[in-house]
Amino acid sequence: MKFRAKIVDAACLNHFTRVSNMIAKLAKTCTLRISPDKLNFILSDKVASGGVSMWCELDQENFFSEFQMEGISAENNEIYLELTSENLSRALRTAQNSRALKIKLTNKHFPCLTVSIELLSVSSSSRSVTHDIPTKVIPRKLWKDLQEPTVPDPDVSIYLPALKTMKSVVEKMKNISNHLIIEANLNGELNLKIETEFVCVTTHFKDLGNPLLASENASQDRSPDEMAEVHIDIRKLLQLLAGQQVNPVKAMCSLFLLVVWSLRALAPCLPTTSLCSSLRGYCEKQDHPF
Repeated sequence: MKFRAKIVDAACLNHFTRVSNMIAKLAKTCTLRISPDKLNFILSDKVASGGVSMWCELDQENFFSEFQMEGISAENNEIYLELTSENLSRALRTAQNSRALKIKLTNKHFPCLTVSIELLSVSSSSRSVTHDIPTKVIPRKLWKDLQEPTVPDPDVSIYLPALKTMKSVVEKMKNISNHLIIEANLNGELNLKIETEFVCVTTHFKDLGNPLLASENASQDRSPDEMAEVHIDIRKLLQLLAGQQVNPVKAMCSLFLLVVWSLRALAPCLPTTSLCSSLRGYCEKQDHPF
């Protein structure tokens, strides 16, 4: 197995660092999948147990000026590494305002992801900083558990308001309740609601819009005004919102009666990043408890 890559563009380096910081806020460990044309950061906590799952995809040509890799074999030309998210985030933070960043898979008595940073200098001499991040090579037999998740067509998908606005609202609600009710319909309406024995508080958002594809796939029996509803742990949602550092152009929330709440964020045009995260919740719809 071999892997080496280099980033020289400052905007690409900044964006790559923000992606790493976001992942470090979501989980202690993550899986890095390296293929000839993409990098993937994967979180595979069991959603059914209250964890957060994530599939983050980066097109290597949008980030790296140099990119070389050889997988475990010609038939399985991929590499899967498990690493501590914070170690990678900490290493990349030292790369801000640097001349170049190099990443290489090395063996120093144990597998390492070696991050070398060429620092800017006022003199002609060059300075560099190297971080060796311990990793674990994931064997081929476990790859099947780290594939891109498949989800059914949602009952309702809706574009979210600005994530900073949403985070501010949810932070205030967490002082009243541990659970949040999210309601959405195909008319672009979204409600964030908490209910306790003594109080009910609802924040309404209108004219958010619905993804066209989601509207086409929606059940023909669903009225545009009918609300789909899901109950989730408010702390898990805040963890997800607090970790968003990629400044997405749009973020989409999909509600499933199969009790998964998902957030899909599309980052600014270049470089291209897509992120899909899922949180466990439970749904209430008419007389069908989950």
